[in-house]
Amino acid sequence: MGTPEIRKEITLNANIHQVWNAVATPEGIRSWFMENDFQPTEGHEFTIQSPFGPTACKVVKIEEPNEVVLTWGEAGWVVSFELKDLGDDKTEVTLVHSGWGAPDEKIPGPGPDMTNLQIRNTMDMGWEGLLNNGLRNVVEA
Repeated sequence: MGTPEIRKEITLNANIHQVWNAVATPEGIRSWFMENDFQPTEGHEFTIQSPFGPTACKVVKIEEPNEVVLTWGEAGWVVSFELKDLGDDKTEVTLVHSGWGAPDEKIPGPGPDMTNLQIRNTMDMGWEGLLNNGLRNVVEA
């Protein structure tokens, strides 16, 4: 059995275009996540500057203003942001971080020597804070 995906859903007090700009532009991503050279073009290869060094990513899907999907790193991770306009300047955001291997498989990379499950659990808490504090603070300001 594989390592379970991370799935986070939040409702933001911001219109869908504000949220889209925060998750699908280099300036927006920089404002709450990490330095990057992202471009909202399918197939664009870019780098995010993680605490462990530069990480290669690629844009897999862009469907403005509802969905952006990207690969992240060498381990096969896929991160998607799905946006739903709820009206009244409210947007539902669903983040899915998938592509995890076997729970006990070690992840190669610049960070500490950890298994998929250990990294997944750490990132689960990280996404919680990034979405509820970082992204929320940027778009609801």
